[in-house]
Parts: sequence; C-alpha cells; structure tokens
Amino acid sequence: MKNLEFEIEEYIEQQKSDFEISKLIKNHIKEYLNSLDEIFTQNQGKDFLVKHTKHIDYLIGVIYKYTLRQFFKEYVPLYNTLPITLTALGSYGREELCVYSDIDLMIVYKKIDGYNIEPIIKSILHLAWDCGMKLGHRTHEISELYEASNKDITIKTAMLESRFLCGSKYLWTQIQGELLRIRKYNQKEFISKKLEAYAERGVKFPLNMEPNIKDGVGGLRDANTLFWIAHVMMGAGRLNDLVPKYLNEEEFREFRSSLEFLFRARSALHLSAGKKQDILNLDLIPSVASKLGFKNTKAKRAEVQVTQKTLQSLWVLKTTSQIFIRRLTAPIFFDKANVTRAKNAYIGEGFYLYEGKLYTSFHRKKTTLKNVLKILLSLEDKPMKYDISVINWLKYTSVPPHNSKEIYALFRQFFERKYLNQMLYALYKSNLLKCLIKPMSHTINLPQFDGYHMYPVDIHSLKTLYFLENIKDTFVKALYDDICENGRMMLRLTVLLHDVGKGKNTDHSKLGAKIFKAYAQKLSFNEEQINMGELLIRHHTLMNNVASREDIYNENVILSFASKLRSLRALQLLYVLTYCDVNAVGEKAFSRFNARFLRELYELAASSFSQEALLDETARRLKKEEILQKSEEFAALSSTLKRKILSSSSNLLFFKYPPQRIVELAKRAQDVKGFSYTIENDNHLCINVFKNINFNVGFLLGKLVVFDLAQMDIFKLFDGVKYFKIEFNKKAEEDDLARIKFLIEESFLEGKTAHIKKPLILKNEINLDLNHSKSLAKITLNAKDQQGLMAYIISLFDEYGIDIASAKIQTIKQRARNLFLIEKDDKVCDNAKKVIELLY
Repeated sequence: MKNLEFEIEEYIEQQKSDFEISKLIKNHIKEYLNSLDEIFTQNQGKDFLVKHTKHIDYLIGVIYKYTLRQFFKEYVPLYNTLPITLTALGSYGREELCVYSDIDLMIVYKKIDGYNIEPIIKSILHLAWDCGMKLGHRTHEISELYEASNKDITIKTAMLESRFLCGSKYLWTQIQGELLRIRKYNQKEFISKKLEAYAERGVKFPLNMEPNIKDGVGGLRDANTLFWIAHVMMGAGRLNDLVPKYLNEEEFREFRSSLEFLFRARSALHLSAGKKQDILNLDLIPSVASKLGFKNTKAKRAEVQVTQKTLQSLWVLKTTSQIFIRRLTAPIFFDKANVTRAKNAYIGEGFYLYEGKLYTSFHRKKTTLKNVLKILLSLEDKPMKYDISVINWLKYTSVPPHNSKEIYALFRQFFERKYLNQMLYALYKSNLLKCLIKPMSHTINLPQFDGYHMYPVDIHSLKTLYFLENIKDTFVKALYDDICENGRMMLRLTVLLHDVGKGKNTDHSKLGAKIFKAYAQKLSFNEEQINMGELLIRHHTLMNNVASREDIYNENVILSFASKLRSLRALQLLYVLTYCDVNAVGEKAFSRFNARFLRELYELAASSFSQEALLDETARRLKKEEILQKSEEFAALSSTLKRKILSSSSNLLFFKYPPQRIVELAKRAQDVKGFSYTIENDNHLCINVFKNINFNVGFLLGKLVVFDLAQMDIFKLFDGVKYFKIEFNKKAEEDDLARIKFLIEESFLEGKTAHIKKPLILKNEINLDLNHSKSLAKITLNAKDQQGLMAYIISLFDEYGIDIASAKIQTIKQRARNLFLIEKDDKVCDNAKKVIELLY
C-alpha cells in the first residue's frame, strides 16, 4: 500500500482539488478495507483490533494535517499552539474498534481570541465524511465537557474512555483534568444506571441460538460494564488492574481468554457480513468458522465448534462479570439497614432468603461436592432464585474425579423435590451440573441448527424442566397432578435428559434412551421407572410430530401412535413431556393450534387402548417395519418410494414377506400403468397381478376353476395399486398358457362374467365383523373346500361394490380358511350383510 501522506503532498504540489484529494483518501480506505481479510489471518483478537484502530488513528491524523494545510498553506502552526484536540471515544477509545463499527470522535477546542476554530473543525468532519469514514462525532468547547457529561449517561461513558489522537497536547492535559472531575462526580448514580442498563440488556438480548456478541447476555458490553465501574470507582485504566484484589489470576485468565475469543468472533462476523453485524446469524456461521480456522472433524462440524465456543465464552463473561461487579460495588451500596434485614432473612447453613432470592457471603469457604448437595437438600422445597453470591460459592466446590455412590444417592433426592429447576440452574451456572450428570457434558452449549429451537440443548433441557414446574394448561396440569410421586420423580429426570443423545451421528432419541437407562441405574431408580423413562425418551418427539404432520383422524395413524406407547399411563406421561418440550423451544412455540391438535390426539389415542387386538397387530407391524428399514435393499431406495411402502395399509404384506420381497413388489408397483402380470408354472400355476384399474378377479377364478385354487393373497400397496398373488394346486400345460394370458387380459375388460356354481356354505362357517376397526370390516370363512368357491365369493363382492383392502386365502386339510379386510362405509356395510346372507 502506497504512503498516503506522500501521495497527498504530490497532489498538493500538482494543485489538485479538494475533491481529488478526498477521492485519493477514499480509495486508500477502500484498498485498506479489502486487505483486512488477509490481515485478519495474521492478527486476530485484540491484536487485530489494535492494529485496525491504529490505522484509523493514522487516517484521522492525515485528515487533520491536510485540513491545516488547507487553511494555513505552508505556514502551518505547531499543533500545541492551535487550541484543538481530537480524541477517540467508545470502542475506538479503548482500541477495540471493530471493522465496520462507527468511529466515535470527539473534537475539543478552546475559545481564544485571534483563532477562527469552527471552520477548521467543520472542514475536518466534512473531509472525513467525503472520504467515506463512518463518523460518530461530538464537538465541545472545553468548558462545556463537565456540563455535557451530566446530561446523558451515554455521553459521560463515552468521555470516560477518551484517548488522545492528535492536536494540542497542552489542551489534552486540561481535558484530562475535566475527565477526572467527570469521573468522580456522582459515582453511585452512574454505577446504578449502568447496572440497570446491564439488567435491561439481559432481558432484551437473551442468550439463544443467534446470540448478540456485543449487547447480548455475556457479550462484550458485560466486560465494558465491568471496566466502566472499575474505572469510575478506582480510576482503573484496564481490567488487569483488578488483579489480584478483585480477580485472582485463574479467574482473570479464563475471563480474558473468553473475551479474546469474542473479539475474534466479532471481527470475523463483521468481515463475513461485509457490514456492521453483531448477531451471529445462522447463515453467517460457516463463514465465521472458516475465518477463525475451525475445521470439520468426525465428531463435530466446524459450525458446531465455533457456535459452541461462542456460547461458552458468553457464559464465562456473563457469570464472571456478575461476580466481579458484585465484589466491586458491594461497598458503594452498603446500607446499615441491610444488616437488620439480613438477620431477619437468615435461614441457616450460611444462607439468607430475601424477597424470593437466596444469598450467601462472598467470603464463604469452599467445601466438597458431597457437602454442597447436603446443604442444598436442607433448603426448604419452595420456589426461589439463586443470587450470584451463591453461584460464586458453588463455583469453588471441590469436585472428585469420580462420583461416589453416596453422591449419587444424595443427588437422587433432588428429583424428589417439587421445585428443582432453579436449583439445577444454579448448579449449571457454576459448572457443577455436568459433574453430577456426566452424560450432559457434551450437550453443554451444543447448538441446534434446525431453525426450530431457539436455545442450545442444555438451556432447552433446563427450560423444559421449568415448564414442568409451571404448567399453565389446566388439562395437562390435571394429568401431572394424577401422577404418583415415583412417576413424577422419573418424569423430572426424563425431562432433563430427553435430549441428552443429541450431538452424535445417530438417532438422538434412541441413544438418549440408552444414556437415560445407564444414568438412572446410577441413581438407583427402580426398573419400572427406568423402563418408562426409556420409552418416553425414545418417543419424546413422536406426539408433536404426529399431531402437527399427520392425519390424526386416520385410524391407522392413531393405532400406530398408540401401539408404540403400550399403555394409557405412558400416553399421559408423554403428553406432559411434550407440553413441556414444545414450550421450551421458544416463545410462542406452544400455540392454541398445536395445543388443540395435541389434545385431540391424546383423546383419540386414549380411546384406542380398548382395541387390544388392533394395537397388538399394529405393534407387530411396527416391528416388521423396523426390520425392513434396516435392510440394505430398503436403504438403497429413494426417499419417496420408502415413504410409499411404509404408507401401505396392508399389515398382511409386512407379516407375510421378508424385506427383499417387499422392496421387489414396490419397485414393480411404482411402474404400473393400468396393469401388469407374470405367470409362473414350475411346479404349479401361479399368477402375479399388479393393477390400478378395475380387475374382475371373480371372472378369472371362474375361468380357471379347473386348476384348483390353493391360495390367494391380496395386498393394497400405494398409489391405488393392488397386488394379487393367485396360486393353484395344478400345473398348466404349455398349450394352456396362451389361453391363460388371454383370460387375464380379458379380466380387465368391462362386462365379463363366468358361470359359477353356487357353493354350499353353512351359517356358522362365515362371519362378518363390522367393528374390526373404524375404516375396515372383517369377513372370515372356514368352510369345506369346493370347486369355484372363491370365484363365486369374489364375484359377489364385485357385484355389490365391496373393495377388498387385503385378503389371505388358503386351503388346509380340505378346508378353505379365508380372511378378507374390506374398506368400510355405510353402503358397503349394508351390501356386505346382503352378500353374507346370499352365501349361506
């Protein structure tokens, strides 16, 4: 990059216009900004910000120098003789200026007779703007500084971070005197307002999946607040000045490391967005991860790593800032009246409960994890929040490398408490929860990039427990109140661990169920509790998915859902878990619409538990589906075809055939246009038919009666396609095959009939069950095998418009043992009764 000052001197000698010189500076700035990506690869964190700040200092200095040349030509006075001083404010003053942040500049001057200062100041600002610099500026006569600082706390804060840039150092000395006066004025009010703003930011910018690195919880503003308070109270020039009186070396090292990472992350965010950007939006994360040097690993993608590191750093800054701010400000807010309040609020074990919040001393001695658990268990089981003083005490707990049986036994008692959420949250903030529940370690700060969850896994899990303790829905609350104490204890642990399987390259529900089982055994939960918890975690997404994505008025959907839960009690528990889980996703995730669908699904599923036979059949099918889904043949299919296979209403298809055969049939079915068929004639005649148009199977069976029907299966597949497998006892002669083909094709023509002798069927040999299910009726036949028996029955079905959804037809020991499942509506039911009467 060329020397800008040298180029400007050349332009001046060539008598170039102000416009051309401003364009020169503007091009220099553009060239510099384009080089920042490369500079960032060499210097990151605070070093990068300092380097960037120094370059902006250089540009401001060049602009100031050129402006003076404009006014004074070759007779430029010494800087100290001209009563103007340029100072940097805010992040620019702290040498933490990010790439696209505003450049906060304050120009201070002193009114002296004989100096026309205002035109010079205007020229400085106009040239900076013409060059494309994004200035935020203030201009004050030195005598105005004190009064201006008292008008607005933001102005006062900015002034306190003033840093000399260029101009009169004599005037700067006077400015420093005013700044000292400003710093010492009304310190308590300043700190109070900063603490109010600190709390307001926490509400406005909560920690979520798109954190605000600057203003959000644990963001750079938290570190700024700590510095501002330290600076006002004791004139600290940097946070290092607080070590070791207020921060020990280890605390400051962790704090500084997190702050350094957030500096890096914010710079990478600005460079990725190409503009001022402080929210880590999901679409920018891949670029930020790349700029920060994160690489994909087998365990975690780069995007997960950078987000997890960001969230971790924010938590460190949040907790550490709160602790240090309290330590710093406690003396300034001391009130003698609080001594009396403290005595009245003392509840034992070194704790004070005041206005629903638990406090303890910042000088309390650390103790062991076992003692911490005993002390917490001694607290009354009622709603309370935990002050940062308690978190500070918990942070220094002595933790053993492995938890003893006694520790697990003590922690088990936590889940007997009605109000557990805030206590676990305190353990979480002090890094003890992951020591007590080691399987949760990998979910700490684990992001969820599904566009649905607003919070990382750990916070979502704790919020789920919060909603278990704060159920607003009266029906869900009634279900929860009906659960026994052992059930509630199990449900608390289940709610906390429902997403513990996330972060691994596998089904998180299945993995989570295994992890739950292992951990619940450590806590000595009984077998019934463990089995129920496993079931709930394995299916914790099921109820919401079915309610929001499937037709809950379809009987097969309800039976499939209910059969996975096995009992009404499991359904009740899952409903409560689902309510809490959805509420914890984020604000407004649980709406009156999904609440209505969940309630309806619950009611429909609850009523289905009276249909034990259907539930058993559905459960059996689900097991067959699992086997199918694990097969190589099924895995090789397209997603569309997979969905179509699993949508088949024919349970018999899954019961009868292995995965390879089901896949083979599905491939044939997807290509059917009208009908297709094959004939096998090795040991006996077998006809396979796929059709999605009318098929007069009664006509075909009547014409082929001489081959003696042995077995026939009918399966409803998908897209209106049915599959018929018709097997006969006899083998066809070669000369017969051409006629059989002709008869099959004729079966698809309208008006074809075959003369079939009516068989003899006794009344007790045929049965019609109209209540088999909501959508299907069942006809069973156990009669003497007779020539043309099935041809006659199916001809009657065709005549009366009875649609066979599935059928299993076979002959055993000269007896025809047949099962038909037929699509049900009022007309079909009436016709089915007529057909049964005609068959007697």
